[in-house]
Amino acid sequence: QVQLVESGGGLVQPGGSLRLSCAASGSIFSINDMAWYRQATGKQRELVAIITRSGGTNYADSVKGRFTISRDNAKNEVYLQMNSLKPEDTAVYFCNADVHTSWYQNTIYWGQGTQVTVSS
Repeated sequence: QVQLVESGGGLVQPGGSLRLSCAASGSIFSINDMAWYRQATGKQRELVAIITRSGGTNYADSVKGRFTISRDNAKNEVYLQMNSLKPEDTAVYFCNADVHTSWYQNTIYWGQGTQVTVSS
């Protein structure tokens, strides 16, 4: 069994910054892609940023230049540095990881989500 636990959400004023963290634990052989998704009230969950094991990244157009995803493979952790936050960034942010629990088996896991609210 694998668990993903997010932290770092909260209330921030427009233009402010937050750093989200996500730690994976459990029966982990290796982790391929890790990602952050978000879901605003009444909207579908959307991909925010994704990072490969080797460090390749991709971002949603709405966050390019403001958000940075990174990871620490030794710690099985992924981070999302969010700068210049806007009210439209308000959402529950979810961590996602493609985890190998053995050579031949992988499963997508999700964290429980952390609330980010951008408001004055």
